[in-house]
Amino acid sequence: MAWLEVLRAGARTTVQDRGRPGHAALGVGISGAADVVAHDGANRLVGNDPGAATLEVTLGGLRVRAHGSATIAVTGAPTPLLVNGAPRPRYSTLHVRDGDEVALGVAPTGLRAYLAVRGGIDVSPVLGSRSTDTLSGIGPDPLRDGDRLPVGCPSADLPAEDLIPPPAPATDPVELRIRMGPRDDWFTPASHSALVERTWTVSTDTDRVGARLDGPGPLHRGRQGELPSEGMVRGALQVPPNGMPVLFLADHPVTGGYPVIAVVLEDDIPAAAQLRPGCRIRFRRVQ
Repeated sequence: MAWLEVLRAGARTTVQDRGRPGHAALGVGISGAADVVAHDGANRLVGNDPGAATLEVTLGGLRVRAHGSATIAVTGAPTPLLVNGAPRPRYSTLHVRDGDEVALGVAPTGLRAYLAVRGGIDVSPVLGSRSTDTLSGIGPDPLRDGDRLPVGCPSADLPAEDLIPPPAPATDPVELRIRMGPRDDWFTPASHSALVERTWTVSTDTDRVGARLDGPGPLHRGRQGELPSEGMVRGALQVPPNGMPVLFLADHPVTGGYPVIAVVLEDDIPAAAQLRPGCRIRFRRVQ
C-alpha cells in the first residue's frame, strides 16, 4: 500500500474530510474542510468520494515523499506546486512514482490549499470523521515532520476529466452575502447599516475557529444584558463587547453567549475560508 512521508509539515497542515455532523449535543462541532468546494474538487480529480480525507495546507510549506505510486491533485489557494522540483499544474490529476517529492510553496493569495491522494488519507476516524478539530482537539494531530500517512484503497474509477477550472480570482474587497439575525434586534439601526456599508478587514487573529474583523468603528448594541448561551453555526457573525465582529469558520464552538447579528450564506463560506489577514470584506444583505 502507498503512504506519504511528511518531510516538512508546514505551519498549520491538518487532515480534513467533510466533518462529523450530529454531535453538537456532546459539545463536538462539525469541523471538516474549511473550503469544502476546494476539498471536493481535489477528491473529484483523483476519483475519491467527496468524504475522503485530504490534507488542508495553510499558506503552503508542505513537502511529502510518496512511498509507492500515487495519484494526487492540489486545489484551493494558488500555492506553487512542485514535483521533484519541477512546476506542475494545480486543479489537475497528477501521477507520482515511488520516491517522488511533492512540495507546496507559499501561496501569494488565498489561505488554504488541499492535497488529495487517490484512496484518501487513511488515518483512524474519530466519531465517524478523520478531520482535525483544532478547537476541541478531536481527530488526528496536526501534521509534524516525519509523520507517515497511510493511503486508502481506491473506491471508484478515475474520472474522464483530468483537470477542472480553478475559481475566478477573488475580488477586492471580497463580497460575502449575509442574512440578518438571529439577534440583530440587539443592535441599533445604525449598526445594521454600518455592517453592510463599511469595509471590514481580516485581522491577524484568524484560524480555523474564526476570523476577527477590524473596521472603522464598533457595532453598538441597542439593548443591554446577558444573552443565554445558544447554538452557533458556521458563518455566524458574533459580536463581542468590543463591537468588532467575529466570523465563525469550520472549528467554531457549538454554543456562544454573544449576540449574532447576521450569518454568512453557506455558499459563500468557501470564499470566507480563503481570507487571509489584511483581506477586505463587504457584506451584502439578502432576504
